[in-house]
Amino acid sequence: MAVTSTAVVLTLIGLAIFGFGSQLVMLGGSFYYALAGIAFVVTAVLLFQRNKVALHFYAAFVVATLLWALWEVGFDWWQLGPRGGFIILIGMWLLMPWIRKPLGFTSPTGTSYGANAVPLLTAVLVSVGAAAFAMTQDPHDLEGNLSSEIVTSAPSYGNDVPDNEWHQYGRTSYGQRYSPLSQINAQNVNGLKEAWRYQTGDVKLPDDVGETTYQVTPLKVGNSLYLCTPHNWAIAIDAATGKEKWKYDPNAGMNPDRQHQTCRGVTYYADPAAESGSFCAARVYLPTSDARLIALDAATGQVCTTFADKGTLLLTSGMEHNPAGYYYSTSPPAIAGNKIIIGGAVNDNYSTQEQSGVIRAFDVSTGALIWNWDSGNPTQTQPLQPGQTYTTNSPNSWSVFSVDEALGLVYIPLGNQVPDQLGMGRSENVEKYSSSIVALDVNTGQDKWVRQFVHHDLWDMDVPAQPVLLDITKKDGQTVPALVGPTKQGDIYVLDRRSGEPILAMTEEKAPGGTIPEDFSAPTQPTSALSFKPDPLVEKNMWGVSMFDQLACRIKFHQLNYEGRYTPPSLNGSLIYPGNFGTFNWGSVAVDPERQVMFGMPTYLAFTSKLVPRDQIPPRGQDEKGSEQGLNRNDGAPYGVFMGPFLGPLGVPCQAPPWGYVAGADLRTGDVAYKHKNGTVYDMTPLPLPFKVGVPGIGGPMITKGGVAFLGAAVDNYLRAYDLTSGKQLWEARLPAGGQATPMTYAMENGKQYVVMVAGGHGSVGTKPGDYVIAYTLP
Repeated sequence: MAVTSTAVVLTLIGLAIFGFGSQLVMLGGSFYYALAGIAFVVTAVLLFQRNKVALHFYAAFVVATLLWALWEVGFDWWQLGPRGGFIILIGMWLLMPWIRKPLGFTSPTGTSYGANAVPLLTAVLVSVGAAAFAMTQDPHDLEGNLSSEIVTSAPSYGNDVPDNEWHQYGRTSYGQRYSPLSQINAQNVNGLKEAWRYQTGDVKLPDDVGETTYQVTPLKVGNSLYLCTPHNWAIAIDAATGKEKWKYDPNAGMNPDRQHQTCRGVTYYADPAAESGSFCAARVYLPTSDARLIALDAATGQVCTTFADKGTLLLTSGMEHNPAGYYYSTSPPAIAGNKIIIGGAVNDNYSTQEQSGVIRAFDVSTGALIWNWDSGNPTQTQPLQPGQTYTTNSPNSWSVFSVDEALGLVYIPLGNQVPDQLGMGRSENVEKYSSSIVALDVNTGQDKWVRQFVHHDLWDMDVPAQPVLLDITKKDGQTVPALVGPTKQGDIYVLDRRSGEPILAMTEEKAPGGTIPEDFSAPTQPTSALSFKPDPLVEKNMWGVSMFDQLACRIKFHQLNYEGRYTPPSLNGSLIYPGNFGTFNWGSVAVDPERQVMFGMPTYLAFTSKLVPRDQIPPRGQDEKGSEQGLNRNDGAPYGVFMGPFLGPLGVPCQAPPWGYVAGADLRTGDVAYKHKNGTVYDMTPLPLPFKVGVPGIGGPMITKGGVAFLGAAVDNYLRAYDLTSGKQLWEARLPAGGQATPMTYAMENGKQYVVMVAGGHGSVGTKPGDYVIAYTLP
């Protein structure tokens, strides 16, 4: 009975695999699955016949599968497992006595003997041995060390910030995410313990938008930490104890049309002309999700009513269209001189009539508009006259700016024009400035140079990261003021920040064509000598937890348009890799200005992008999210776009892991020293499995002079410390929620150093929400 049941099951499995495997062959894919389907059916027929050859034939099939799998992926356990796991389980079942005995014989003396199991047992054991050996290998790991040479012992950190403080998002206006503190170092970091824990009380609510995220990096000035929450509360807490000093709620309200509900940070300013300790002599500026900028007294949290209109600046002024919930500032503004400079985020792909991406500078004390730079109308930087409006849908900047006050320049990372995937009708100015870094004169707002990283962007490859500034010492001893620009597509550009000219070589590479008839694609795209761009995907990179969903992903891969990086969106559906989350995102990279090296978290997750003609878009409210996943309506455009991660039938990525790394590179040479898998599937699976696969993440790193890099970001809930030189993990702490923020560090007057991490989760990547601020120190 067991033999017959097994034969029936194998027949059904074989026919299904043969059918889908034949479809894969018709699409130009591997013959293996069609042949595997035949092998299952042949085994089943032999079992129906009670033929002992069934075991020998299946043994040959196991060996053939092992050889094929090794030919495709070598000793990569995470790739071998899905190819052979199910087949080995069937092999083990066929070795059971209730299968072997009916296939055997009875001796003249009446003794029953099962069919010879040696060939199949040998095949299974060899396969298991190969899998066990593969578990000890890491074919994706790049071992190496960054140079520990101190290139300059007197680096420029940007504006003057005490070593024990953290005054801006990236500590200083240079955005290096580097601290000169060294009490916590590579030798003792494994002794870090939690010092205090504070909960803000701002938790994700049932009616919040999906992408409610906690991405804040606190500031440390004096004895206070200043931070904001997803619903834009501003909070001050004691840096030594974590006790709350004050809290301010701007009542930004709920709006279901907001795409993002987050706050990456506040901006601190001490007025040098004001009497020390007087009301609002030191201020905290809070950007809100209902498009306001509010000035608060840093000591009390009370509104500074002399700023703008009773303490509040409305960022929607001058907009031709102003749909509620479509425009807000998610990042802290920059301050240079007496100006506070701010951009704004717009909802991606909601409408063609959204707010402008204008960058504006206001008087930091009064809120009076000083200049405005609109990438759709870049020459008119003087304040708008009554009745004038900014350019609708011009490329915006939702990320963090950097400032070089000595050069008088502010560096703006720019996105592209909505709709992201449709390039028809873009103006000459939009084509010039989209997906670039532009340097603006702090005093006038006039652009001094622009460096574009994607031509005619059809992929939402906006520049997401704060540019990092440092001075690079060239081999000839010459010092060059440099800018490091990480990008979604994986390139890291190292430019002379005076002119935008490359320090590390930039070249143009051929790019795929094949757009819809109304549009076009650029024939070439830039790339950098320092790059973490992934190799193009091929069929053998497709993955699944079993051979069945791997087969489904192989079929899906061939059904999509894909010719490598920059494959245009299409009506058929295109594979976009790197995907919308990018190789690097707003978390940027951390730079050691003494050693002139960088530490970052390259992430690799493919997305799909399918254009939907206007007459095929379903009624509003059906299957739409207007974000990185689901239908983006693009109201007013001829097409919407349906996009999301490239996932298999079980909801896991179709591309094989690793999906996330930590990496170190030399910024003087462009050499990548190491690249190690980062993060586990502990919080990605129903069972808490600590398998170090290398998982995606979003967030940023921080470096200390002690030679340690700190990073949360990954979709398992941990804060980790790494040796900056080797990239090897030194320490980790379990977080109570997702750590999709960038850590920071500071010291108190007694010299005691702390590391602070915010854990609150991220809606888009599905990590656990929370409201935690946690400090760690050495006992």
